Amino acid sequence: MDEPSPPADPPTNQFGSLNDVAHELASLEDLASRGSWRSILDKVSRARSLNLLSNPHDHLIYLTYNVLALSKLRRFADASTDLDTLDDFNSHYYKYETYPQLYPNRSGSMLPFSLRFIHAQLPIKLGNRQEGLDRFYRLLNFIRQKIKEKESNNLHDSVKIWKRRENFVLNCLIGHHLGDKEFILCLDLIKDMINRDYLDPLLVSKLGYIQMQIGDIEGAKGSFNHVETMLNEGKNDGYSFLSEVQFRNLVNRNKALVYVVGKDYVSAVREYEECIERDHTDVVAINNKALCLMYLRDLSDSIKVLENALERVPTRALNETLVVNLCSMYELAYVNHSEIKRTLNNWVVHVAPDDFDASCIRV
Repeated sequence: MDEPSPPADPPTNQFGSLNDVAHELASLEDLASRGSWRSILDKVSRARSLNLLSNPHDHLIYLTYNVLALSKLRRFADASTDLDTLDDFNSHYYKYETYPQLYPNRSGSMLPFSLRFIHAQLPIKLGNRQEGLDRFYRLLNFIRQKIKEKESNNLHDSVKIWKRRENFVLNCLIGHHLGDKEFILCLDLIKDMINRDYLDPLLVSKLGYIQMQIGDIEGAKGSFNHVETMLNEGKNDGYSFLSEVQFRNLVNRNKALVYVVGKDYVSAVREYEECIERDHTDVVAINNKALCLMYLRDLSDSIKVLENALERVPTRALNETLVVNLCSMYELAYVNHSEIKRTLNNWVVHVAPDDFDASCIRV
């Protein structure tokens, strides 16, 4: 599945629309939401060649979209080259107070947070994992310094934004350590946050997932029970990304995972169905319900679950993980699976975003 996007810099109250923030920003946002990354590259190239970017922050915002689009299209070397055109991120060139005529009464960095995140992520994509992890930890320290500054000035809304960014970067770090089975590091990161009364239900759930991977099933059940208690007591600290529906579905998915580990697939399906009834776009629940049906040797229904999801909510359901699972089910269920997968591939070509990796269909 695609990696999540970092929390964005929202327009402040002085701007009426996205286009007031930067040149044709609304158009860039729309293209990004539709996965039209090649169109973004064209738009950035045109704006640069026609000198349409008159202000320093316009150049930085368009650079961010260009680097993001290149990364989405897996052109990581090109993205890194584009990013290298910047000097030190803390340079005075990227501060509002350097241009008082353009930005009266504004101070601080105009560098979008997304650019800092991509800067940390790119070395990992280019095979230099240690450099990427070092950048992520430096970014985490930078965020925590910002949180202290905002708290000392009683800027509560800014504190909330930066804590959401801390949560996001921390989850990315945990994901990278999990990928290399560095479970102790993951546990240390999570417990450090929990010890500081940072009670994010996603983070506590992730603690449960790690405990399961190291065989501590009872510890995982305890973590999942704690998440459910947080839901029942209305504890969602405001720095989480979860709505109430998402929170409830998280609890159900955690319960289902315990059932899956115990090979009680019928009970797991029941939990996933409750999620889907509450939110028909919950792709994790949809995918896992289909897998449980497959384990119950009900290939016909498992295929229907995934096909119906692709038909109903293609923009949410169309990801490589779900499609790989569907193709595996085709291969198990049908003799003529190659023809069926070609039909799926033809449909994907017309509806998929530019960054979808069609090789997962295995035609």
